[in-house]
Amino acid sequence: MAIDRMQTQRFELKYLITEEAALQVRDFVQCHLNLDEYSTLHPNLSYPVHSLYLDSDHLKTYWETINGDKNRYKLRLRFYSTDANSPVFFEIKRRMNSCIMKQRGGVKQAAVPLLLNGHFPEPQHMFSKSDKAFVAVQRFCELMSTIQARPRLHIFYQREAYVNDNDSVRVTMDRHVCAEPNLHFSVKTEMHDPHYSYYPKVILELKFTDRHPTWFYDLVRVFDLMQCGAAKYCSSVQAIGHRPLEVLTPVVAEEFAVGRLEKRPV
Repeated sequence: MAIDRMQTQRFELKYLITEEAALQVRDFVQCHLNLDEYSTLHPNLSYPVHSLYLDSDHLKTYWETINGDKNRYKLRLRFYSTDANSPVFFEIKRRMNSCIMKQRGGVKQAAVPLLLNGHFPEPQHMFSKSDKAFVAVQRFCELMSTIQARPRLHIFYQREAYVNDNDSVRVTMDRHVCAEPNLHFSVKTEMHDPHYSYYPKVILELKFTDRHPTWFYDLVRVFDLMQCGAAKYCSSVQAIGHRPLEVLTPVVAEEFAVGRLEKRPV
């Protein structure tokens, strides 16, 4: 993943649709946007996306979302591979009223455990030399320390993405969203006992930075779409249950992570 297409500020509209509708939406969207460079590399037009979400012992960021707090954030690591030459993006995703704002910076794979264990980032930990990225990772670590966040949940899905020439408009369709607890201070791509949140539905997201494209209205009307919430982190916590993620001490967390602690019913 060489190009970072993250939009620092944008609006997002989410819809749950069937696979049959998704194939029709694909044809509609291709009249307005181009398939992004990562989707074109795969026969099914979708590439794998992995996220490791961090939260406090009592799942502070989860409950802020559930309660609808206006100014809230999530802390997550976004990655596409565990290859040593592939970056891991430390990402802060904020919601300010109806606007989504993001900060993120790419970190070297080898530095991930160090930073997750509380070390402050240094230039040699970074995947790139961008000052903006370095500041983002610094801020991530500050927030992580403030709420004493630690790894909680690994989420995976397949993403089909379309974008315009200047990245101001983006449409994505996410399939097979699944998750499982990950309390380790490192990233992984394999899953052993995943829980599915939306299957067989597809999450359609319409994203824009400035003006709402007029053809978005046509898309919603033609396919009779109903806007809804589709927070992958929250739905995954609900699918798994709170108990496996609300680990109260580092010792208990480590025992659970290596399978020595029996899972309790939710």
